[in-house]
Amino acid sequence: MQSQESQSPHNLLKLSDTDMTLSSAAEDIRGRKVVDANGEDVGNVDDLMIDDTEKKVRFIRVASGGFLGMGATKFLIPVDAVKQIADDKVVVSHDRQTIASAPVYDPDVVDERYYDNLYGHYGYGPYWGAGYMYPGYPYLG
Repeated sequence: MQSQESQSPHNLLKLSDTDMTLSSAAEDIRGRKVVDANGEDVGNVDDLMIDDTEKKVRFIRVASGGFLGMGATKFLIPVDAVKQIADDKVVVSHDRQTIASAPVYDPDVVDERYYDNLYGHYGYGPYWGAGYMYPGYPYLG
């Protein structure tokens, strides 16, 4: 089980559960459609996952399927995979198959091993690792 200590690099909060705001309204991509590297629909940005130490967005939480959000499958995509943000969509650098085969997201059982596996699945080093560089914001285009 994940440690609840504030120093843990793995304590992520949903932006919607906090009183935090993003530095720019353009950075709040919740509700936008997510498309893969081939332009195929993946789902919608359901929430943004913020680390409680550095207060940075680490993952976009995407909901796919279901009806009006009910029964939707939710999964996390590292912000490192966000290639472009437009007014109506977020483009990620992986295909649907890669996203669909990512480790299953269950907020009740996430731990360090889950995040390690998730970053590894997408081919990125974890944000708490040595030499990690936070990705630049992909400007609206």
